[in-house]
Amino acid sequence: MITARAIWTDNERYIGEAGSRHAVVMDTASEKTASTPMELVLIALCGCTASDVVGILRKKREPFTRLEVSARGERATGNPAVYTEINLVYRIAGKVSKKAVEDAVRLSKEKYCSVSAILEKTAKIDSKIEYVE
Repeated sequence: MITARAIWTDNERYIGEAGSRHAVVMDTASEKTASTPMELVLIALCGCTASDVVGILRKKREPFTRLEVSARGERATGNPAVYTEINLVYRIAGKVSKKAVEDAVRLSKEKYCSVSAILEKTAKIDSKIEYVE
């Protein structure tokens, strides 16, 4: 079982804690002092899929030297303002097989990434791979 909680600190700022005993600060005010909960959802997506891709590429012994996953999300205009479209960009460096990277990204989306599976209930998720030196 996974547990989490949010504790109001002041103004529109909260401390989010998980059962792992790690914490993050969140802010919903117009002048941000921390990430918003919806920004953290995109960060969670990036982290989830990145860890899948890294794990798959390691198993395939692909010599990648860097991976960065970034996300851009569009939200519904009404409430709840869920994500309706998310664009992921995977930037990878190293002498990797393009097929291996494409397979890893596809497997993350279709099979492994729980965050992606949740978000796909409301959002169309597209991805692009960029190879960098």
